[in-house]
Amino acid sequence: MDFETTLNVARRDAPAQIPAGWSQGRATFGGMVAAVLYQPLESALEQACGDTAAQTYLRSLTFSFVAPAAAGPLDTSVRVLRAGRSAVQLEAHASQGEQVTTAVLASFGKPRESAVSVGTGAAPEFPAPEACEALPYIEGLVPEFTQHFEYRLGEGAMPFTGSDEGRIGGWIRFKSDNSAHVSTGHLLALIDAWPPAVLSLVTTLSPASTLTWTVELMPAAHDLEANSNDWWQYLAEVEQAEDGYAVIGARLWDARGRLIALSRQTVTIFG
Repeated sequence: MDFETTLNVARRDAPAQIPAGWSQGRATFGGMVAAVLYQPLESALEQACGDTAAQTYLRSLTFSFVAPAAAGPLDTSVRVLRAGRSAVQLEAHASQGEQVTTAVLASFGKPRESAVSVGTGAAPEFPAPEACEALPYIEGLVPEFTQHFEYRLGEGAMPFTGSDEGRIGGWIRFKSDNSAHVSTGHLLALIDAWPPAVLSLVTTLSPASTLTWTVELMPAAHDLEANSNDWWQYLAEVEQAEDGYAVIGARLWDARGRLIALSRQTVTIFG
């Protein structure tokens, strides 16, 4: 089951289904789990206030990855915390058996007039994708889910190279012959698909997993004219690391250079 089909199933059926082929160590790729868990949130938003995400924009998602999610059925539940005139806040959980695997808080808000407007700065000036080094898929060495993406390194160093620069970025897109309109679920997968920037600082193969993850969508994310075969620019930087944990800030831009999302993750490093 491809990515688009997985999201469609999660929108209309319960339980959702996590397909095989998307693993990251002993867990399913967090971007896949996040994208699947997001689907019932949009349905609950519409039921709570009669608006769609095209009217009351998604502003922020905060995930907590509680336990590994395996391929197979994934139960989801959603609760509306408050539905006001301009903002709606919800929480959702994904579980397998008796174990919660993922929890998320979601905030949606309608646009409003404001005297405050702060620019987001320019996108990175990476070389064209064809001029950048490809991150290879090596079965058994890199996470299984990465076979579904194409990566082009535009800045920073490869993982496990002992670089003194905790930055990594470049171009990314889905590796698929099936072109689909990019949804919020696609964006979540794209933002989370790169190796954690902290892995460029180490010299040995060290597992890492996300503990918490906050994604904030910019207004440009709600009028995208993009499909799943388009390239996106990504750049991440380690903001702090100590005691086996790292805080990583990242940004995602579309092919037109518009900022689409801000990301911040707390990553656990096992090594």
